[in-house]
Amino acid sequence: MSKINVYSEIGKLKTVLLHEPGDEIHNLTPKRLDDLLFDDIPWLPLAKKEHQQFAKTFIDNGVHVVYLVDLVSEAIDASKEVKEQFILQFVKEANINSDAINKLVIEYLHKYEDTKELVKKTIAGIKKKELPTCEKSTLRDLIDDNEFATDPMPNLYFQRDPFASVGNSISLNSMYSITRSRETIYGEYIFKYHPIYKNTHLVYTRDDVKSIEGGDILILNKSTILVGASQRTTPLAIEQFAKNVLNESFKTIVVLSIPKARTFMHLDTVFTQVDVDKFTIHKGILNELEIVEIKKGEKDKLKVTHIKEKLVDVLERHVGKKITLIPVGGDDAISADREQWSDGSNTIALAPGIVIAYERNDITNNILKENGVKVFEIPSSELSRGRGGPRCMCMPLEREDIE
Repeated sequence: MSKINVYSEIGKLKTVLLHEPGDEIHNLTPKRLDDLLFDDIPWLPLAKKEHQQFAKTFIDNGVHVVYLVDLVSEAIDASKEVKEQFILQFVKEANINSDAINKLVIEYLHKYEDTKELVKKTIAGIKKKELPTCEKSTLRDLIDDNEFATDPMPNLYFQRDPFASVGNSISLNSMYSITRSRETIYGEYIFKYHPIYKNTHLVYTRDDVKSIEGGDILILNKSTILVGASQRTTPLAIEQFAKNVLNESFKTIVVLSIPKARTFMHLDTVFTQVDVDKFTIHKGILNELEIVEIKKGEKDKLKVTHIKEKLVDVLERHVGKKITLIPVGGDDAISADREQWSDGSNTIALAPGIVIAYERNDITNNILKENGVKVFEIPSSELSRGRGGPRCMCMPLEREDIE
């Protein structure tokens, strides 16, 4: 029986995957922010404390928390051959532009006897000064001013995007940016070799050409999935995802096409479910929102239909209930833009009507409470600098089914 079970956004959460930020955050520098998709540099000591409070909120509510580093370590400890394969694959995908440095990095990683420390180092990035001195024998060696032999992966504390739980399966995603493409290596080893999660069925693979990311995949119920066509998830990827997912359970993919901008990089930055009949929404997208439904057609072809209904009507049709859309920041446009920027819409449900949210979004949180939603507020002065909220930072692996 699959250990993955996610057929909603709000069913009681049983198991969740996290990655606590580590030295990869220390390895952010101002000149590399754009390359590494950051707008600012979080202060690591406080970011770790905030993330630990995030994890504690799950634990205090009876959720089993597992960590990426632990799962990957347990997966590649399956055999010496798997560990060797992991090292070689990591180095191959690290975009090292020097044969000499490539060889030194492989030798360097082999010196790690502790598998967990090995995994942490691959995430943190390897500085050239950590390697034994090598002769700069080529033009590339001489003119390359990057201090890192392998770049850090600071986005990895956003566990939502590299893969997504879809029913009893996993979408192992093809990432929008080459900066984040290596993040999916870890999921590949978990779902291929981990004692608990190995041989999990994949409905998308990291080798698929077109990009799709987990922040754009929302499981509405056992028959319907919402997918954002966003800056980072392409229409062609959604069609391939739909071909693989539509089956005896999932009957419909509802595509919500949102503005293609970093501000709205994923669907869950402007829209999330908080209860059986309640959703957060950034009202700023409504005038530009386009809705398409995808179903299975004849001979394995897809039936794609442009929907002219309002979002609330589409949701009511698929949920079977009257829906309330809760505006991020309320009706004030300035407050809405500010709290959307700091992920006011990006909540994670512990159970129907119970969510975790950033405390900084006080207007949105108060409106949620007024609508009967229980809100656990977590500190976020440093975590929010990475441009993602509580939903972005976690990946549910098991939820109880909603009847």
